Amino acid sequence: MAIQLQAEHFDVVIVGAGLSGIGAAHHLQAKCPGKTYVILEGREAIGGTWDLFRYPGIRSDSDMYTLGYNFRPWKEQKAIADGPSILKYIRDTASEGGIDRHIRFRHLVKSAAWSTAEARWTVETADAATGEVRRFTCGFLFLCGGYYSYESGYMPDFPGLDRYKGRLVHPQQWPADLDYAGKRVVVIGSGATAVTLVPEMAKTAAHVTMLQRSPTYMVSRPAEDKLANRLRSFLPAKAAYWLTRWKNVLLGMFFYRLSRKKPEQVKQRMIAMVKEQLPAGYDVATHFTPAYNPWDQRVCLVPDADMFKAISGGRAEIATDHIETFTETGLKLKSGRTLDADVVVSATGLRLEVWNGLAVSVDGAAVDPAKTLSYKGMMYSGVPNLASSFGYTNASWTLKCDLTCDYVCRLLKHMDAKGYVQCTPRNDDPTVEEEPWLDFSSGYVQRAIAKFPKQGSKTPWKLYQNYARDIMALRYGRIEDGVLEFARRPAAPKTAVSAEPVREAAE
Repeated sequence: MAIQLQAEHFDVVIVGAGLSGIGAAHHLQAKCPGKTYVILEGREAIGGTWDLFRYPGIRSDSDMYTLGYNFRPWKEQKAIADGPSILKYIRDTASEGGIDRHIRFRHLVKSAAWSTAEARWTVETADAATGEVRRFTCGFLFLCGGYYSYESGYMPDFPGLDRYKGRLVHPQQWPADLDYAGKRVVVIGSGATAVTLVPEMAKTAAHVTMLQRSPTYMVSRPAEDKLANRLRSFLPAKAAYWLTRWKNVLLGMFFYRLSRKKPEQVKQRMIAMVKEQLPAGYDVATHFTPAYNPWDQRVCLVPDADMFKAISGGRAEIATDHIETFTETGLKLKSGRTLDADVVVSATGLRLEVWNGLAVSVDGAAVDPAKTLSYKGMMYSGVPNLASSFGYTNASWTLKCDLTCDYVCRLLKHMDAKGYVQCTPRNDDPTVEEEPWLDFSSGYVQRAIAKFPKQGSKTPWKLYQNYARDIMALRYGRIEDGVLEFARRPAAPKTAVSAEPVREAAE
């Protein structure tokens, strides 16, 4: 393994050149133009999720007026956009802003070590192809690599799989040579990926069955936002975008709050809307009535009712059952039913990954993420000069990421103005109780949540999943809130005079 010993230094290192990383770079360039930065990307392309996933019909599960950046209007006709259009949007943003010139591809970040004496991170990367190790140092580390492993998705240990003679694929590693035209397909799963795949594959497959253990809430909405398209015809692009963005934000917040306050009423209305889209007598109680309340898991979006149309047209069906075993020709279910399948798609979820898979240490001591508290949903107790970009679970990812970037830039400018070189969240409040990072019952979350940081029971440690509240806290709230601990110069060795940390109650 070759090692490049000499480290390059930047003010900020951004991890990941996907939707979040490109957004972070734009905010940094615009608000902190004097800062040097580099984006370290493990793969060979810009786009993250939107370049990695290549399965049929890949699209957004949120409207692009809220999934898009707050600084770059979405101008396409479809609000629920396809993957290639989103990828182009990200790459155009990177190209037009000159951000692409700051990206180092094939730099998979493996570790980050903080030194208080030097007030900097040392970041090590590896090239997956050559094994070459490179080293970077920075004053601030910004993790924008998402929340799941890019290596592989979650694949259950299916019984009898070795007997199956057909093709088994996972959407995260979609094979370019897969031809499913005229073939029988079974899609295992009931989340957003399955709901996207089924109607798309049903266009050419002989038949598609979505096999689910339990139902998921589904809501149909038009792929195009007619109001947004009308506004663009007579308003400047930014004004039309801003109005549409806030319209969708407020509607989403209203729907989420109503779901929490009156879950049974919302549940019944959502089920009634599904009934309206399906043939009379369809067994909605079995296939579209979840046992949990709305927003205990993410609600699946069905653009232009495509899923319901595929079912009504007989090209697709839903089977609500459990797998007993794979057979040579398909699957045998616990009810005794068999499903013949030439192709099985295991849309069984992601493998969540903490802190982009980095091994993090502070002054030589390894940091266990599960033993940290999340500060404002982006920084971590006891970990200096590090933030991560993590979106909402009940709204578009980028809404929170934009606010996170705003805050990081405010923090960097504040530190420069005060002469600070280090900021560290510290929890000295014994009344703060630990709570899970995410309050979601989805399987992919429950499999990994124990490894994630905790949130606290009160501000600023609590995640409220509320965009309006976060605007006030992150864009306008005090930086020096009595919880962030600052230092004006590095702590020197014990033989010298050490710097005293600064913790002020207000700016």
